[in-house]
Amino acid sequence: MGTVVYGMHASMDGFIEGPDGGFGFTEPAADVHQAANDQVRRCGAFLFGRRLYEVMEKPWTEQLGNEGAPAVEREFARLYRGIPRYVFSDTLQSVPDGVTLVRRKDAVSVVERLKREVDGNLEIGGAELAASLVDLIDEFLVYEFPVLVGGGRTYLPVDGEVRLRLVELRSFESGVLFKRFVRA
Repeated sequence: MGTVVYGMHASMDGFIEGPDGGFGFTEPAADVHQAANDQVRRCGAFLFGRRLYEVMEKPWTEQLGNEGAPAVEREFARLYRGIPRYVFSDTLQSVPDGVTLVRRKDAVSVVERLKREVDGNLEIGGAELAASLVDLIDEFLVYEFPVLVGGGRTYLPVDGEVRLRLVELRSFESGVLFKRFVRA
């Protein structure tokens, strides 16, 4: 049985994108990137909203991880390419091999089915998708970068209170904090 996990890189003030839509402040140092690689090894499937899918897919399947890239990036690209990917979108018309297109109206039923059928983590990427599936999320992860950006897109735009319990806290030499929460 799969575990639905939502995780994102965020600023200390809780934003995954700054006011200008940029997210360069979340560029991981090698220690954080290695932790992400370790997390991906437990991944049974990626569940992406359209925007994050577009940020991830082409770079990690076509551009990054090539000869000359740091070893940690080559490893992530290799792992990424081998994991089934689902993109939840009503605007995309097609996706490449290795990716499954899911319409938003089918999101809950597809994730419930995957949770029953897939071993490992079902890693949600994208704040809007996570907000639409918040009742199915088992774990909430945040890599908190030591920066304040003052506005932008929040980590998880929910309509109501979701009580959590901290079960893991790690700090990295680069100054990033990793926090893992489960439902309280």
